[in-house]
Amino acid sequence: MDATTIAVDLAKNVFEVAVGNGTWRIVARHRFTRPQFERFLRAQPPAHVVMEACGTAHFWGRLAQAVGHRVTLLPAQYVRPYVRRNKTDRTDAEALLEAVRSGQIPAVTVKTVVQQELQALHRVREQWKATRTARINVLRGLFREHGVLLPAGAERAVAAVPGLLEAHDAPIPDRLRQTAALLYEEIRDVEARMKHLEQTLGRVADTDAVVQRLLTIPGIGVITATALVATVGHIHAFRRARYFASWLGLTPREDSTGGRRRLGAITKQGDVYLRCLLTHGARAVLLAARRAAHANKPLTRVQQWALTVEHRRGHNPATIALANKLARIVWAVWTRDADFVATPAVMSAA
Repeated sequence: MDATTIAVDLAKNVFEVAVGNGTWRIVARHRFTRPQFERFLRAQPPAHVVMEACGTAHFWGRLAQAVGHRVTLLPAQYVRPYVRRNKTDRTDAEALLEAVRSGQIPAVTVKTVVQQELQALHRVREQWKATRTARINVLRGLFREHGVLLPAGAERAVAAVPGLLEAHDAPIPDRLRQTAALLYEEIRDVEARMKHLEQTLGRVADTDAVVQRLLTIPGIGVITATALVATVGHIHAFRRARYFASWLGLTPREDSTGGRRRLGAITKQGDVYLRCLLTHGARAVLLAARRAAHANKPLTRVQQWALTVEHRRGHNPATIALANKLARIVWAVWTRDADFVATPAVMSAA
């Protein structure tokens, strides 16, 4: 059997395999359990293994690479149009062969164990942060029903809870005080876990050369830098900085036809978590630039450019534009293995 391409439709326990030859003709089909699929990969001569970049894909990709196969992971949203008629495991495997044959779909780099470990830490941190926010909102709602308003801001709201629970003149029923105390303890426990996890990320940042270079960029902290290293499999897969910003969904959505070009809001088609972190970093850079300008302190070129865009287009568009620029700077720093050096702004002639 001339098996050159092996398309695998991944699942939890059942794996549909379509084996194609040099002319992309399917010469064999298999339906394996998890142990059978692992034995199949080890027994098969070196071939081209194609899978969707979905759950467990990076694990199986590393396993296939370890036994000599060449692995291509394709974005699931780009494979879906190649599915003919009804969606089944069989047609999904066939669609993978058609998609990889086109040669036009950019592949996803197989992540290392370290990258997936870092990504898992970030996912857990986000879950804990969502839990903390939910508990704070519950306290706000419960107290407000009894005429007690917590101050704005998460830190201030949590700090005000013990005083309200100890104040005997506060109009809070006794049984509610006990429940609110439990909620407060849960919030503090989650905060302690988040702090411990952030310290772990900090130790990773101290030993990673790429993270250290990314930290030289304004608006990029330990959380953003480690998230970039964990999520971006291979920065050199992006030929230009604009491609990287586009992958993050920070470039305009285009709706053009004929000789007319129409650009709209950003596509938001990339990684939501990274785009959120870069946007928050851009807000911090813009705020620092505004404060420096107000205090008549010297500005950098990035700060001057950001303030110019804010004056011309407004705060929110300037924030997104700056996030786009930060993404391009990340690409440049990462691909060139050079620290970011902030250059002073050019002073206009009086």
